[in-house]
Amino acid sequence: MIPVPGVFALGVAAFLVVLWDAFEAIILPRRVTRKFRFTRFFYRTSWRLWKLMMAAVDAPKRRETLLGFYGPISLLVLVAIWAVGLVFSFGLMQFGAGSAVVMNNGPSHFSTDMYLSGTTFFTLGLGDVVPRSGLARFLVVAEAGFGFGFLAAVIGYLPFIYGSFADREVNISLLDSRAGTPPTAGELLRRHSYKTGQEALRELLKDWERWCAELMESHLSYPVLAYFRSQHDNQSWIASLAAILDTCALVMVGIEGACEKQAELTFAIARHAVVDLAQVFGVTPTALPADRLSAEALTHIRDVLAQNGLKLRDGAEADQKLHKFRAMYEPYIYALGVHLLQTLPPWMPLKKGKDNWQTTAWAEISGHLEKDATTVTVDDHF
Repeated sequence: MIPVPGVFALGVAAFLVVLWDAFEAIILPRRVTRKFRFTRFFYRTSWRLWKLMMAAVDAPKRRETLLGFYGPISLLVLVAIWAVGLVFSFGLMQFGAGSAVVMNNGPSHFSTDMYLSGTTFFTLGLGDVVPRSGLARFLVVAEAGFGFGFLAAVIGYLPFIYGSFADREVNISLLDSRAGTPPTAGELLRRHSYKTGQEALRELLKDWERWCAELMESHLSYPVLAYFRSQHDNQSWIASLAAILDTCALVMVGIEGACEKQAELTFAIARHAVVDLAQVFGVTPTALPADRLSAEALTHIRDVLAQNGLKLRDGAEADQKLHKFRAMYEPYIYALGVHLLQTLPPWMPLKKGKDNWQTTAWAEISGHLEKDATTVTVDDHF
């Protein structure tokens, strides 16, 4: 066949586009600010379609389970699209080079070039199609190298993604016994009202300062992690991050003997993470449809903390200060929650219930524990 330079150039362009997109998503450990990226387009489009399909699922638990499938499935689909794109681009280059191949059982066609590209990329080496020109041989060798490197990069990429997911979930699981399920700021402070509780609270906020920094770095570099949902339906990284920000806001308003300086440090990095992630996902800060902390709820928090020996500063100045802190993060984290279909926790538990560690589906099914989880005393989480 006669070489077609235009098709060859199209194959080269397609190869560079796919390779650069995969490089930015897998290798480049920083945020990409370019407006159009195929990976960003893929996730925005596929996530919208997935959410539309989930809207038709009535059962909350089934819907949450299906939402949890999106992260892993989208990652595998994206890798497959990259592989198909590279195979297609090398097939175009072979065709543009004149289909300089020899078949064992007949003349070659465009499909033959694609077949050669596929068997070369996945290093099958069947030998039924052989390149016969110097350029065709070069393309086969180059594709075999890129195919091997691509598969190696994917093999290294997937364990890293799942390792980062596991690291993120550790502190979320630890928060269960410290702040309830779902975690709330009022419950976190109440459970740290014992004699050495304020020192323990300082250590916890210090751990979450590092957690927020790690969350920001990993999720900015690899946004797909945001779509990986927690093991339990009543836990999420959005809810946990909101609870920590709420806690820091209350401590900074003023609790006698509390770790105000550590709360400031944790609040700063947590708010930084929320704002940057909102920007990455292209969500606009949105006012909440209803106030998460009404005046009555704030009074209730003060009363509960006072009953446990903690005095939260009151008065108009303190309320205004708390409102200012909330305005710095609530619109951003609410917008993220709406985008990811995750809800923000209340400031205090809406009802008394058991933590995740106190319940098991097996115990309920077998009858070893009472199914009603709402009839518990205030301190039976220990």
